[in-house]
Amino acid sequence: MTDFDALIPEMSRWNNGAGIDVDGWISGSGNFELAIGYSRVFWPNFVEYEGMVLREGGFTAETVAGWMNHYEGDASNVEAMVNHLHLETLHYYAGSGATRERLVYIGHVLVEIHKVKLAHDFPDRSFEVLFDDSIKEELMDYQFTFFQKR
Repeated sequence: MTDFDALIPEMSRWNNGAGIDVDGWISGSGNFELAIGYSRVFWPNFVEYEGMVLREGGFTAETVAGWMNHYEGDASNVEAMVNHLHLETLHYYAGSGATRERLVYIGHVLVEIHKVKLAHDFPDRSFEVLFDDSIKEELMDYQFTFFQKR
């Protein structure tokens, strides 16, 4: 069971210190603009490009060509590189508030979501969805990615 009080310490300060649950906190702290933005991360759109499945808006033809050259045509490696996400960058320019515990929680959620979404959108394909939750020296090293098994 997830300890949301540990992940979101602000919740315990609500109601004159009596606290609030995560659903109440979302209701009192969130906004629809953020919810819409987060939908791109937590229920992403994918596009098929040259036989690869990539996050919509996450690449250019030049970037893919460069990685194809670098990985000598290995499409799975290219997918993994183009689709990777450094979790700390989700709020990098907003004073991220990142901690290992928060990034690990989000990383595991992204794995579950992407497995479901990729299976839904591409039922005839098999994907590897990866997140390494081992302890890292730098928070920027917590990365998530996915690629097709070929």
